[in-house]
Amino acid sequence: MQLPLSRRDLLCRLGGGFGALGLSSVLGDAGLFAAPVANAPGSPNAVGTPATNPLAPKAPHFAAKAKRIIFLFMNGGPSHVDTFDPKPMLTKYHGQRPSTLNKIDTMRRGNTTLMQSPFAFAPSGKSGLEVSEIFPEVGKCADDLCVIRSLHTNNPNHEPSLLMMNSGEMQPTRPSLGSWLMYGLGTENQNLPGYIVLCPGKPVVGPQLWSNSFLPGVYQGTHINNANIDPKTLIRHVENGYLTTGEQRRQLDLLNRMNQLHLAERQQDQQLEGRIQSLEMAFRMQMEAQDAFDIKKEPEGVRKEYGEGEFANACLIARRLAERGVRMIQIYYGNGQPWDDHQDIANHKKHAEKSDRPTAALLRDLKQRGMLDDTLVLWGGEFGRTPTSEGSKGRDHHSLGFSMWLAGGGVKGGTAYGATDEFGMVAVQDRVHVHDLHATILHLLGLDHEKLTYRHAGREMRLTDTKGNVVKEIVA
Repeated sequence: MQLPLSRRDLLCRLGGGFGALGLSSVLGDAGLFAAPVANAPGSPNAVGTPATNPLAPKAPHFAAKAKRIIFLFMNGGPSHVDTFDPKPMLTKYHGQRPSTLNKIDTMRRGNTTLMQSPFAFAPSGKSGLEVSEIFPEVGKCADDLCVIRSLHTNNPNHEPSLLMMNSGEMQPTRPSLGSWLMYGLGTENQNLPGYIVLCPGKPVVGPQLWSNSFLPGVYQGTHINNANIDPKTLIRHVENGYLTTGEQRRQLDLLNRMNQLHLAERQQDQQLEGRIQSLEMAFRMQMEAQDAFDIKKEPEGVRKEYGEGEFANACLIARRLAERGVRMIQIYYGNGQPWDDHQDIANHKKHAEKSDRPTAALLRDLKQRGMLDDTLVLWGGEFGRTPTSEGSKGRDHHSLGFSMWLAGGGVKGGTAYGATDEFGMVAVQDRVHVHDLHATILHLLGLDHEKLTYRHAGREMRLTDTKGNVVKEIVA
């Protein structure tokens, strides 16, 4: 008897969401059931968690303080000395070049002088944490912020630093932070992708920043182009144009029976079991995806708090995804490198005007709903900017010392950790490398960065490579 539809036809018609889920590698070009999902030594799966569904929630290594992450990524490199690391000495020595700077290769342009910030700083909140005037709303949330002022990274160029901040390695392609979290913890909501990236337009570096690399393809991030937030078009192919829901369900059940026969012939192949679960998730997405992205369902007062614009909409969507159990949501502010202000650092004010209110609204919204305690929010870019001038008013890339902040998710609010020198040139106190940041993030989610490994190329690979230390001083 010949079936009316081939196995491949069934796959093509079984509900949208395959492209949106990033499952091309799960279903596709390398063969219908080709991607590995078997447990690796050191993975949480190896200690008794069911391996039949690679996206199923998994137990952490130890009690977690956070369940999920919202990463507000300021692409381009915001200036630490104009945002969260005030330096009065820049004002005192504005236009000068102290002899100490002669020992430091600040960047490609050597004939530069110290440049004061055009923005004032003020103590904020009960903690008195100093925040730039360009962030008046975020400043009101200062008691929830933990600012790391001593970050440093390996390279002052965008592409390698973007890769380092997102995947712990300057060379493409290594698994991203979100992919490691999915591999280690799975996701609570089986009707939505567990790792979603909101980035308007076509990203400059692109999928390498949310790649699964050598991890199974099911852990790849799902890119959502939020330039248009119409829930019917936001996720490609989420609706099936051929069949009703009931018809899809019957065909999926048929395909499942065929796959179970195929599975029985292969002695319970875990790779095939993972494929079957991926098809189920793509089908279930049709039921919940459009609702999750429809911000018009929010009360008008809530939408007003977030404001208007791509970033504001993305922040509100992020909260809706977080409360639905999505493990990691990453929001890119704009496209390209909008914070890359070589010509005039005063442009930082324009970026802050678009991002300050939505960021603060997100923090307040999470807190009001009782979600900030177990949601880790991060804000920052791939590096900072020089305290010296580029041209007359701009600042160049800078990797020797910069700032990021964390909120919620088990960190100490109202604090500043580490320090750069008096000019903001070099991290000198309690230095934090990107590997240390990643180790700390995993720790807050209950994962030991030295134990979260995957065997590849003959050795146990991990997000922090062979380095990284948890910054325990910022953990509440």
